[in-house]
Amino acid sequence: MAKKKVYEEDFKKMIVELYENKKPICELKREYGLCEATLYRWIKEYGKIRTETGETTNNHEMKKLKKENLKLKEELEILKKAIAIFTPK
Repeated sequence: MAKKKVYEEDFKKMIVELYENKKPICELKREYGLCEATLYRWIKEYGKIRTETGETTNNHEMKKLKKENLKLKEELEILKKAIAIFTPK
């Protein structure tokens, strides 16, 4: 069984940037030896998304922010419970 090749995040972002600058998928596949499904997955994950405020982000960044937001909500709940326990009545 062949080992799964692991690419660095910077490489993935570079490939997506080339695609967004109008380089065809067939050229990217041939030039870098990548599978078409891999390219489309990277485009979905690292491709630019314009927000309502005009900023640009990508799905990868949004996933990280959602994870961080969930962690902060959990920490807030813990702190609220700690305040309730340690506040004198």
